[in-house]
Amino acid sequence: MEEKKIRVAITHGDTNGIGYEVIFKTFAEPEMLELCTPIIYGSPKVAAYHRKALNMETSFSIIDKAEDAKSGRVNLLTTFDDEVKVEIGQSSKEAGEAALKALDRAMTDYRSGLYDVLVTAPINKDNIQSNLFRFAGHTEYIESCVGEGRKALMVLMTGSLRVALVTTHLPIKDVAKAITKEAIVEKAAIFHKSLHRDFRIQKPRIAVLSLNPHAGDAGVIGSEEQDIILPAIQQLEEQGIQAFGPFAADGFFGSRAYSRFDGVLAMYHDQGLAPFKALASEEGVNYTAGLPMVRTSPDHGTAYDIAGKGVADENSFRQAVYTAIDVYRNRLRFDEPLEHPLPKLYHEKRDESEKIRFAVSKKEQQKKDDRQPKKEE
Repeated sequence: MEEKKIRVAITHGDTNGIGYEVIFKTFAEPEMLELCTPIIYGSPKVAAYHRKALNMETSFSIIDKAEDAKSGRVNLLTTFDDEVKVEIGQSSKEAGEAALKALDRAMTDYRSGLYDVLVTAPINKDNIQSNLFRFAGHTEYIESCVGEGRKALMVLMTGSLRVALVTTHLPIKDVAKAITKEAIVEKAAIFHKSLHRDFRIQKPRIAVLSLNPHAGDAGVIGSEEQDIILPAIQQLEEQGIQAFGPFAADGFFGSRAYSRFDGVLAMYHDQGLAPFKALASEEGVNYTAGLPMVRTSPDHGTAYDIAGKGVADENSFRQAVYTAIDVYRNRLRFDEPLEHPLPKLYHEKRDESEKIRFAVSKKEQQKKDDRQPKKEE
């Protein structure tokens, strides 16, 4: 049974935020250890500091490598043993460096096949920047490390609501020029494949949002809908992907039209995430689709304003763990029938079809001959 438990790697995120709090609260429930084997990539000293500050009793076992992780316990893998000054609720360069060390070790271990899924606690996108990390966030960094040439897609989800983004961490002034037919088709195709494989939806229905207010009002407020988005939807339909729209975002979310679709493709970050977070309450999960790795995270940030107060809600983090496990299992079930194709049977079937075609052709030729006037003897 120990071998069958899914090994969940967890990076501790910004050491001055609520990462350790939501991790410890999640695994304070014994049922979580029956579900998976957690491996926290972090610092025993920082973890102990947070546990004492929060007066929590969640215990952990210190390990030096992922191979030593044991089932039935919280494993904490030491990614660095340096002294780190913890300033709860404050952004610091040390906290960013600690977050990157955990991430970097997790990427290395994934490439060695030492765990199954990854759940990342929040980082600060500013203080983590360095010569080794020049990315807008987790998604782009993970894509560069383990993407194997595939493109990542950010998907925010809760229950049956799944919102994906064509553009992610871009300034608003750069969004319009980044919205191209090719980009929409590419992201929608990744989304469709993920809905089918990762969430086992047989024929996904994807709603595509507009870029401009009121979907451009037939060109009065913008032409992107007619010139770019509609042609992209038409191409997706030709590829066998059920895509609909473009829908004006305000009316689409206001009327709960999203409930009729399996996924929603938004054009830019706040267009999709603002309504999503208003609807998701404390249960939202950030899922990175399109990559070989299964990676999730809670849909909140470092929450410096409440760090160290013991009031952080761990539900989003717990849902991120659940989602990672569900997606991993769904992929196994989806891929299993495809692992051992039967080429011999395929050729036999093809040969039989050729025989049938030959027999039909011969029969049709006989009918033609019968219709020909017979020569008089």
